[in-house]
Amino acid sequence: MNDILVECRYRVESVLARGVRSIVPYVPMTVVRAAGRAMGRLAYVVDGTRRRIALENLAFAFPGRPARERRALAQAMFAHFGGLLLELIKFGTYSREQMLAATETEGEDRVRQAQAQGRGILIFTGHFGYWELLAIAHALRMEPMSVLARPLDNPYLHAALEEIRTSTGNSVIYRQGAVRRMRRDLAGGRIIGVLIDQHVHTPDAVYVGFFRRPVATTSALAALALRTGAPVIPVFALPLPGGRYRFIYEHPVDPPRAGTPDAVREFTQRCTDVLEMYVRRHPDLWMWMHRRWRDRDVPAGMSALDERSDAEADV
Repeated sequence: MNDILVECRYRVESVLARGVRSIVPYVPMTVVRAAGRAMGRLAYVVDGTRRRIALENLAFAFPGRPARERRALAQAMFAHFGGLLLELIKFGTYSREQMLAATETEGEDRVRQAQAQGRGILIFTGHFGYWELLAIAHALRMEPMSVLARPLDNPYLHAALEEIRTSTGNSVIYRQGAVRRMRRDLAGGRIIGVLIDQHVHTPDAVYVGFFRRPVATTSALAALALRTGAPVIPVFALPLPGGRYRFIYEHPVDPPRAGTPDAVREFTQRCTDVLEMYVRRHPDLWMWMHRRWRDRDVPAGMSALDERSDAEADV
């Protein structure tokens, strides 16, 4: 019975998504963004579980802020992700010329310089801003890349998202055989995109500090960079007025010096610090509804990674 209900839900979600996709080509992106944000604000009201997780995470991250400010941040975050959903569907209907016209970049020369090294490039971000749109447009402005991703539970929505993700020439790497595929792509000089802000259950996870608390984080990015010498570049996608977007390619993250103890963890921490810097600047653009901090999984002796005061850390 449960399988039947799940299948029905998947099909209903797919029909709704197809309906939205049939409408959005005729609606300006500004209207799509506003409608998506309204949908996200409604989700804040009705989705009590994710609202509670978001508020708990914000309380841990910003203990010095009044509760009303944290609630406003949570509402703004829900609104952003509602907008992201509809904007991604709309962006996927754009022609290549429209995609380029709707985006601008900063730091593209940093990618060009890294490409000249001939070792491939690892770029990373988190569930922050408009990361999906960045990957799609990146292939037009520079060259297609490989994106590490997890399949959606709904197979019908997964197929639709796969079509959008690969529409400009990108390819998607899934978990089975991922490391081998990533090493092959880097050896061929290809760019690989990785998200580093999800809780990792695998034994190769490393614990680093994120908002003064330990989090289990993928070690794949740092381990591959240290093994191959591929440059590591943080990337972030921000909204602009008028339904447009700004993509920022930051300076490459310097690897630890040769012989540094626990170099993989140190490198992962440096990358996480860059992500945290952007989340602090734009907290409404990060996915606070994800259970990023899971203290019961933290190894003994790692509960306090940062001794700064809450007031100092909130700045």
